[in-house]
Amino acid sequence: MIIDTDVLVWYLRGNVHARKVLEKAIPFEISAVTWAEILQGMRDKQEIKKFRALMKSWNTDIIHIDENICIRALLLIDDFGLSHSVHFADALIAATAIENQLPLLTGNTKYYRCIPVLELKAFHSN
Repeated sequence: MIIDTDVLVWYLRGNVHARKVLEKAIPFEISAVTWAEILQGMRDKQEIKKFRALMKSWNTDIIHIDENICIRALLLIDDFGLSHSVHFADALIAATAIENQLPLLTGNTKYYRCIPVLELKAFHSN
């Protein structure tokens, strides 16, 4: 399973439900895009260090963007960018899940539900 950025943010904010869901999903993967988005939200090196330790304790792999993921993301934007406002970062995360044949756990299903080949798992913060 690939965990979307929003679920990790809920976890980092202390959401009990996010903690339970993530603990049940171990081991899981994240997209390199999610890794970048999480790092951008960190306030200092200490927070980054703590998050890296969490990732290690969860045995989480970061799936890096390759040519197939990039091509798939561009096709998703071509198909759904105008009609459903699919943005590049979301398209890359979706493409990562599709190319690796993994479901995507997200609280932002509205951004992804237009993509028929993507297996979505809905996360609710409460």
